[in-house]
Amino acid sequence: MKPIVHLFPTLAAEKTLWDLGYSCVAGIDEAGRGAWAGPVVAAAVILPPNQSVQAELIGVRDSKQMTARDREHWAGKIKETAVGWSTGLASNREIDRLGILPATRLAMHRAMEGLTNSLEHLLLDAVRLPGLNIPQTAFIKGDTMVLSISCASVLAKTSRDAMMVQMDLVHPGYGFARHKGYGTALHRQALVENGTCPEHRFSYKPVKSFVQV
Repeated sequence: MKPIVHLFPTLAAEKTLWDLGYSCVAGIDEAGRGAWAGPVVAAAVILPPNQSVQAELIGVRDSKQMTARDREHWAGKIKETAVGWSTGLASNREIDRLGILPATRLAMHRAMEGLTNSLEHLLLDAVRLPGLNIPQTAFIKGDTMVLSISCASVLAKTSRDAMMVQMDLVHPGYGFARHKGYGTALHRQALVENGTCPEHRFSYKPVKSFVQV
């Protein structure tokens, strides 16, 4: 299946599969791969095989192209519209032990395990899941092109952001509620002042330099 670049995500990929007889197609994406702290979170979203979904989710984009308020609004709409959705995570400790790509795949597997639907095809944003007996198609920049992947990116992002807000209450002084664990100037300054906390990814080079021996 050759990807077609769109200015906004469409149902072109899903419709191609629906027309081939695949009714249970899941879009999968993740959030938090580049962060210095916290988990990587994945989401899986199954949209109903109906062209009207495009109009119902007209405001959904790649989560990075949306404001926090828009993400929260459309996350609710996605959950109402989807016939199935789930999230899964891999912790910072699992990221340190396995590496970020295997941990990302682990989070994706966990998101899929949370679905009660019998999956027939997967649509992914670049990362493929080897060893699965399910057909899958990976798209470069799939979160900007394929609506179900865009929906998954929104659910993964909003779920992870909520976790980081809670983490800020447990570990105040790091600004997790603001930068969500990413490598901002604020986060770096917090590391200078406070050192690391148990939620940091100690395998990441920027964090290693702040580990107090």
